[in-house]
Amino acid sequence: MESFFSFILYPVSAILWFWHKVFGTVLGPDNGFAWALAVFFLVFTLRVVLIKPALSQMRAGRKMAKFAPHIQKLRDKYKNDRQRMAQEMQKLQSEHGVNPLGGCLPALLQIPVFLSLFHVLRNFHPGAQSNFIFDKAGVDSFIQADIFGAKLSNWITQPATDLALFGTDRTSMMIVGIPLMLIASVATYFTMRLSVKKQTDASMANPQSAMMAKFMMYIAPIGAIVSGWFLPIAVLLYWLANNVWTLGQQHFLTKKIDAEQERERQKEIEAKKATPRPKPGQKPVRDAKAETSAEGEAATATATEAKPAKPAPGQRPGGKPGGKKSQPKNRPGKQASRAKKRR
Repeated sequence: MESFFSFILYPVSAILWFWHKVFGTVLGPDNGFAWALAVFFLVFTLRVVLIKPALSQMRAGRKMAKFAPHIQKLRDKYKNDRQRMAQEMQKLQSEHGVNPLGGCLPALLQIPVFLSLFHVLRNFHPGAQSNFIFDKAGVDSFIQADIFGAKLSNWITQPATDLALFGTDRTSMMIVGIPLMLIASVATYFTMRLSVKKQTDASMANPQSAMMAKFMMYIAPIGAIVSGWFLPIAVLLYWLANNVWTLGQQHFLTKKIDAEQERERQKEIEAKKATPRPKPGQKPVRDAKAETSAEGEAATATATEAKPAKPAPGQRPGGKPGGKKSQPKNRPGKQASRAKKRR
């Protein structure tokens, strides 16, 4: 793993080192809260970098929600032709300028960071001469740091012998670890709940999407509690800071996007008001070019209708097929003269 994530292991450890230097200067290099704040600000530094992709993700989600009914129509129309349905959906997304994979970018970028932090923390162990950016003094400082007796690099389910090697015990680990797990779980629940709440009825029209969103709203907090027993205290601090940041960021970005949409709506209303309307009793003003074009088309259509059709082969102009003469209509004057001649 070290060779695979080496391109990100060193930057992550460098950010952690920098913030520890900042808070260690104030609180002391071996202070557990200095290390905890360093982990918090490691999260905040990374999340600030990801604010722009997160904003793009939310904007893309709003756009997707707008034409969700069109997507559902495509699914119903091409339910038996998946290739055609995929082509039409891709065409629709390109027309609206939406990249469905763009919404996954913030979450995908956090995965290697989380794994890298986990690996860096696991490498803080007694006897280590260095740990990426940290020298031996930095390693010893982290090992000696604790929060209410719980060591940052240890986890609750670790064997008692290993905990004793670091100078702690399971009770101290549980006193600190369990509250962190519960707070992280609650923050995860409210984050997922806010995400589901902001989805429109159109985007939730698909029963599978609605069911999956509600399922994740409850399963993610449970996952935070279960996995917390096997994660170092420093990783739980990372998880807590990340979830709290996400909750606050969603509130901030949601208000920002709502304000943007409200401004766009007001612009549309003002544009409609600016359009001149005819006064009572006055005919609407029409475009002269449009009227000329319409009159020309009407004249052409009239001339086409008035033009007599060409006679079929063997048919006289104005006659019936077969060359037969049309029978003269019976007129009253001619009928009377014929009757006199017969008499």
